Amino acid sequence: MKREGLTIILSAPSGAGKTSLCRQLFKIFPDIRESVSFTTRKPRAGEIEGEAYHFVSNEVFTRMVDEDAFAEWALVHGNMYGTALSTLEDSRKKGVDLVLDIDCQGALKLKEQFDGGMYIFILPPSIDELRRRLESRSSDSQEVIERRIIRAADEIKESRWYDYIIINDNFDVACGELAAIVIAHRRKTFRMLEKVGKLFDI
Repeated sequence: MKREGLTIILSAPSGAGKTSLCRQLFKIFPDIRESVSFTTRKPRAGEIEGEAYHFVSNEVFTRMVDEDAFAEWALVHGNMYGTALSTLEDSRKKGVDLVLDIDCQGALKLKEQFDGGMYIFILPPSIDELRRRLESRSSDSQEVIERRIIRAADEIKESRWYDYIIINDNFDVACGELAAIVIAHRRKTFRMLEKVGKLFDI
């Protein structure tokens, strides 16, 4: 019995540290892969087809929607983005652990369409700390920051239906907790049967 791959879904308000945690997760587990989404937007400088995204036309994306090819998809700032069901199913069958970095809306759609995902929500320790982190970026106007704070309050309410919650107060502790969740799921019996069979010829 071949080991079944994990599908790890990460969501968080902007500024909670999800991107940094993802980067560290890939360092801890070099065999984990990031899901490559489909999008209708044009490639930016340096972006490579099949690595950053699968870049497709509006016609192709619409056809995939009509064919129910997406586990989740959304229209964002005039462009469409989606996660193909085939990407998730192929990775699971091949025993490849996959990370999806998506918002609450996309994660909920995914939960309705795809069985077996592992849903993790990253929280800041407080709204005040979230505001401080957003302001320290010096990349957004105060108006944009206020919109992000309002949206964060709504997103945090969605954390109740996730499987795990990590509060990113101390980055190293949060990394350890994220790694521990992955390790625990990798050690579930049905994922270990292939290895046990090889070790003990059963």
